[in-house]
Amino acid sequence: MKLKSAGWLLIALASVVFVGCASTGDDSGAAIEDRSGADTTGASAGSAWSGSELEDPNSPLYTKIIYFDFDQSTIRSDFIEVLRAHAAYLISNRSATLMIEGHADERGSREYNIGLGERRANAIRSFLEAEGVPGTQITTISYGEERPAAFGNDEPSWSENRRGVLVYGG
Repeated sequence: MKLKSAGWLLIALASVVFVGCASTGDDSGAAIEDRSGADTTGASAGSAWSGSELEDPNSPLYTKIIYFDFDQSTIRSDFIEVLRAHAAYLISNRSATLMIEGHADERGSREYNIGLGERRANAIRSFLEAEGVPGTQITTISYGEERPAAFGNDEPSWSENRRGVLVYGG
């Protein structure tokens, strides 16, 4: 009988704990603990962004990957405004430096892809310099196919690997 009573007691206790944790549907005043270590300053609803301009998800500066078409190093029209925003940022922040990484998909020889990555990085560099960014703020490097963003053997993966990556310093 003691065992049966203990079982009912455990069920009753579990029910109380479970019911006590149920949501009321109104979490407007709920505090959410962030254990990621991420700085969420300004990320709450209705607040203006107060972090770095480069990390504002609503800014074109947040886009730091410029994609290219197959076997091309021409800047696509959908990235013109993004690159103009980066140019304006670099011009107004003369101490900022930018490393442009050129990448290619796995098709083609290693040597060809290093060259293609270099042409892509230089295309971005030339665009930024044409917008007024001093060349002293920009460096380029080509990784060719050596640092893929996606590892598949299909067009969606290859399209992710045909890119230039903007890496800020200073």
